[in-house]
Amino acid sequence: MNTPTAVAAPSAQASATASAPDAARRKSSPAQSMLVTGNQAVAWGARLARPQVCPVYPITPQTPVLEQLTEFQADGEFDAEIITPESEHSVMSACIPASLAGVRVFTATASQGLLLMHELLHYASGARAPIVMANINRTVASPWAFWPDQTDSLAQRDTGWIQLYVESAQEALDSVIQCFRVAETVLVPAMINLDAFYVSHAMEAVDIPASADVDAYLPPFAPPHKLDTAKVESWGNVVSQEMFYRHRQAIEESMARVPQLLAEADRAWRERFGRGWGVVERYRCDGASAVVVTMGSMCGTARDAVDAMRADGHAVGLVKLRLFRPLPAEALRAALAGVRDAIVLDRNHSPGLGGILHQELKSALYGMAGAPRVHGLLAGVGGVNVPPRKIVEFVQAARERDPQPESVWVR
Repeated sequence: MNTPTAVAAPSAQASATASAPDAARRKSSPAQSMLVTGNQAVAWGARLARPQVCPVYPITPQTPVLEQLTEFQADGEFDAEIITPESEHSVMSACIPASLAGVRVFTATASQGLLLMHELLHYASGARAPIVMANINRTVASPWAFWPDQTDSLAQRDTGWIQLYVESAQEALDSVIQCFRVAETVLVPAMINLDAFYVSHAMEAVDIPASADVDAYLPPFAPPHKLDTAKVESWGNVVSQEMFYRHRQAIEESMARVPQLLAEADRAWRERFGRGWGVVERYRCDGASAVVVTMGSMCGTARDAVDAMRADGHAVGLVKLRLFRPLPAEALRAALAGVRDAIVLDRNHSPGLGGILHQELKSALYGMAGAPRVHGLLAGVGGVNVPPRKIVEFVQAARERDPQPESVWVR
C-alpha cells in the first residue's frame, strides 16, 4: 500500500491524500498553482494569515522571506507593518509587545539569528504571546557554514514554543496558517522549521489558496487578555514561587492540548482544501518490520528508499514526525506498534547526547509493551547529502545488529 496516512490522534488515523471533495471543499474557490520556493511559500502563508505586525531581520537563507513580504507590501497586497530592527534580538523584542497588544504577529529567521533570540523565546512563551515564526534550519557556528542542519531549532526545544518540521514548500505554506489557528487557541508561540536550500530555495508547484477561503478557516485573533488602556493589565511582574509554579503548569496544560488541536486544524484544512499533513505520518508501514523515523526534507529521500526496499521484497516503512514540540508520544507509539526496528535519522547533533530525535523517541517509547529496537544514526549532520541508496544501506545494517545506546555516526 503506497498511500501515506497521517496519524491525527492516538486513537484515529486519516488519509493524508484524501481526494474526494466534501461540502466544505466544494465551497472553496479554486487554488492558484504557482512555481515558488519554500521561502516564497512561507511568505505566501504569512500574507494569507493577515498578520498586522511583521518584525524581521534578514539572514541567509531566510532573507527571501523578508524580500517577498516587502514586495507584497509594495504592491499593496500585504497590509502589515514590516519592522526591520538592528538584530534578531530586537526582532523578538518587537514581536512580543505587538502580540500582547492583541494583534497577529509573524516573523522569520535562521540559525545564528534564532540563537540570538533565545532569551526572548522564553519570554514570548511565558507571556503567552502566540507569535508564529518560520525558521530556516541552517548550521550553527563555529565553524561558519550555510548548510541544512536542524540543531538551531532543536536547541530551542525547551523554550516553550510549538515546533513543526516540514518537508516541502506546500507543507510550509499550509503549516504557517495552521500554526496561527493552533497557537492563538492555546496562547503559545509556534515555530515552523524548514531545511535550508533543500526546501527554502528549491522551487516546486504550490497551490495558493484563495484569501476568502483562508479567512473562513482562520478566525481573527481575539485574545482574552491584552494591553489596553481601558482595561489595565501588565506582564512581566515579579511573582512568588507558587505563582511561577502554577504559571508553568498552565503552559504545560496548554502544550498538552496541541497534538489534538493540530490534528483538528489539519483535518479542517483537508476538508476545505483537499490535502493534509497530520501530526505523525505513516508511509507504507502496514506489515513493516523496520521503519525509518525522521523529520523535514529527509522524509522525501526516505520515501524513495522505502519504495526501493519494498520493490526488493523488504517490509520497510517510514514514520515522518511533523510535530516535534510538544512531542506526540502517544501518536508515535501508535505509529510504531508491532515494528521490530526503528531506524532514526538525525540531521542534528547535540554534543554529549548525540541525535536529538533518537533520544526523544527512546523516551517516548519507554515502557511501551513490545516497543521497537531503536537505532540512532547521525545522518545528514551539517547538510551532508544522504541519498536513497545510503538509507537502504543504513536500514540493512541496523536490522542485522543490536541497537546501541548512543547515536552512531554514518556516512
